[in-house]
Amino acid sequence: MKILIAGKGGTGKTTLAALLSYIFSTEGFNVIALDTDSVPNLAITLGIPLEKARNIKPLVKNEKLIEERTGVKPGEGWGLLFSLTPKVTDIIEKYSLKIRGNLKLLIIGSIDSSKEGCLCPAIAFAKALLRHLLLGERDVVIVDSEAGAEVFGRGLAEKFDYMLCVCEPTLKSIDICSKLCSMAKELGIRNTIIVINKVTDYDIAIKLYELSNIEYPYHIIRYDENIVKMDIEGQGIFILPERSPALLDTKKLFKRFFACLRR
Repeated sequence: MKILIAGKGGTGKTTLAALLSYIFSTEGFNVIALDTDSVPNLAITLGIPLEKARNIKPLVKNEKLIEERTGVKPGEGWGLLFSLTPKVTDIIEKYSLKIRGNLKLLIIGSIDSSKEGCLCPAIAFAKALLRHLLLGERDVVIVDSEAGAEVFGRGLAEKFDYMLCVCEPTLKSIDICSKLCSMAKELGIRNTIIVINKVTDYDIAIKLYELSNIEYPYHIIRYDENIVKMDIEGQGIFILPERSPALLDTKKLFKRFFACLRR
């Protein structure tokens, strides 16, 4: 299963991606968490120390690797022929970081559009990797995507089974999620869920969802001071207490939509 976490910046995409990766791994799945954001923070959220996380080079910035796999170095200009189906089958084994147990992290990064344009070796490499990850029965890929609609415009969101669109409890934020869900549907993503995050009042959140008059199912995750403290201290999700509201609500999300996978 491939799960895409999308949404506007600052809504809590990365935290949800980390929590869901952790929960899937504790349920016996082999999890590969991918960070495709332009400012990769999934490593820190998964407990990698800040200094070590800063030194991780995103794959799309590894010009030697991309040239080796596509035949062209990023930024070399237009008119050059490069492979649209580069070899990616060994990437997870060679470049992923083991977080704990059966949870791995791979930092892909985002493409610098001012340098690369809309079609380039880096995009071809990233698309091939996201499309052709070889998954077994108990394998799950969870992708923390670039904020906004970038991931849809470049076709990087194709071939996913689920999209979770994260928003805040406001009409504007929910409406943005609704538009992203429609874009996901156009790309063939079969299941989309709106995750209303940082909720302090259930009734208001539900009312806002109903006022939005959208067709997609929703799930609520409560505002959590533990998450705020974690971010301030630069710590990862593994320091969260067992009764953390965000952790408990993400477990409910798993049970509501994904628990059947265990069978």
